[in-house]
Amino acid sequence: MRQTVVVFSLLILALLLLFQFSKYSLISGDLQVEYIMAFVALVFLGIGIFINKKTQKQQSASSKTLDFKRIEELGLSKREYEVLKEVASGLSNQEIAKKLFVSESTIKTHVSNLLVKLNAKRRTQAIQISKDLNII
Repeated sequence: MRQTVVVFSLLILALLLLFQFSKYSLISGDLQVEYIMAFVALVFLGIGIFINKKTQKQQSASSKTLDFKRIEELGLSKREYEVLKEVASGLSNQEIAKKLFVSESTIKTHVSNLLVKLNAKRRTQAIQISKDLNII
């Protein structure tokens, strides 16, 4: 939290300095307005790229590889695993059925099998267990 406050404080300070510089340049007549605007745009482009790279590093560090051995140990079929991924993305049985081109009762059967294999009572609990086991 402290780091975020410091970064935004520095950004605000840089913006204020940039405005003061552009004001001075306009008063003295050294630079044209277009050059100042281009400079401001380049500064903020650089800041955006820096922030994007920083967030990409955090996302890649937090992403985990899937444990395919665990999927096999649980005895999940390919279709059950597909259904599990769709359940994790928040789709209803009807939406999953349309997406996978099967009937809704088939999806209900797959969800029931998933709950038994994951030893879960609810879909949300199955998703949490799956995340803990690193299979989704």
